[in-house]
Amino acid sequence: MNKMLGIGATAIVTVAGVAHAQSSITLYGLIDAGLTYTNNQISGTGGGHSNWEMTSGAVQYGRWGLRGVEDLGAGVKAIFTLESGFNLNNGQFSSSNRIFNRQAYIGLSSRDYGALTLGRQTDSMVDFVAPLSLTGTEFGGTHFAHPLDNDNLNDSFQINNSVKYLSPNFGGLRIGALYGFSNQAGGFTNNRAYSFGMSYAWGALNFGAGYLGLSSSARTPAQLNTGGAVTDTTGASLQGALAPTGVPLGVLASNQKTFGAGVNYTFGPAVAGFVYSHTKLTQFFQSGLSGTFQNFEGNFRYALTPAVELSGAYTYSRAGGNGGGGIPHWNQLSAMADYRFSRRTDIYIQSAWQRSSPSGTSPLGVAWINGVAAPSSTSTQVEATVGLRHRF
Repeated sequence: MNKMLGIGATAIVTVAGVAHAQSSITLYGLIDAGLTYTNNQISGTGGGHSNWEMTSGAVQYGRWGLRGVEDLGAGVKAIFTLESGFNLNNGQFSSSNRIFNRQAYIGLSSRDYGALTLGRQTDSMVDFVAPLSLTGTEFGGTHFAHPLDNDNLNDSFQINNSVKYLSPNFGGLRIGALYGFSNQAGGFTNNRAYSFGMSYAWGALNFGAGYLGLSSSARTPAQLNTGGAVTDTTGASLQGALAPTGVPLGVLASNQKTFGAGVNYTFGPAVAGFVYSHTKLTQFFQSGLSGTFQNFEGNFRYALTPAVELSGAYTYSRAGGNGGGGIPHWNQLSAMADYRFSRRTDIYIQSAWQRSSPSGTSPLGVAWINGVAAPSSTSTQVEATVGLRHRF
């Protein structure tokens, strides 16, 4: 009898182990908090003033999520991700009307054919170009973004109602595409999104390119298709600068077309890279204005020791349009030093300096470092942050 019980217990443990190996759910997250000094911010009392503030997500936005996998056999898996962003300062969701505001998708993954997923997801600029720009990595992040995050490399918004495909790795080559539906009867193109991109890794060389297109019939915030592909509000960004409501520009213009490409090269403990991006807006609001943004970024990382990483970037950006509002351009220098206590916990210090040089008058002719609460009252702005980051 005891022998039979032992055999039965062994069988149960074995079956449980097989079931556990076939499926899993992982809880993960990231917490990033710091203190930030800014030399000049426009305030409600008028003029510009320096500011000390506690910040959440100075490098990487705070988040927690659930990631699930079930093995269906023959190299096919069911997958899902539910990811929520939050503000550590007050414990609130980073988006007031979404629980899983960063990502929420389900799909199938095949080792031979790639992954097909449906839900709220990142576009190809974020997937393929951002990792080559310091703003899209743990070595720069929020404050390193191109002025006003005009190319979304800092992942300021995600795409709702989207179907996305990512290929497997073909000898270093990966491709991907996404389509975000408007979900509006009689308005198929009213707030839709489409995106595609690729990456290629060959030894020490990495290359990536991406494209993002948005279209909409809205000409005022009140006309926005709120069930469409892009409905985020983004605070201190391009959207905040020109659309006071925070509604993304791409759904208040007839079209937004963003493309970019980047390359980096690893040599020993160092990585050097270059990224170019271009955003074109057509018929913004009811004004009929159009405009472009171009960004040129050179970046560098160096592992001084296994625990100490240094990084820096220089970005030159310029804007242009047909509205007679001048052609502002920006120069930005950013630097960061990071010390790892462990694989999961590190402390960092970073700083960014930005100078805007408007030609004529323009609402864009101000210095405004991404992630800083308000623009400068002058043509320059400097921020410095010391922070602690933990991953789980």
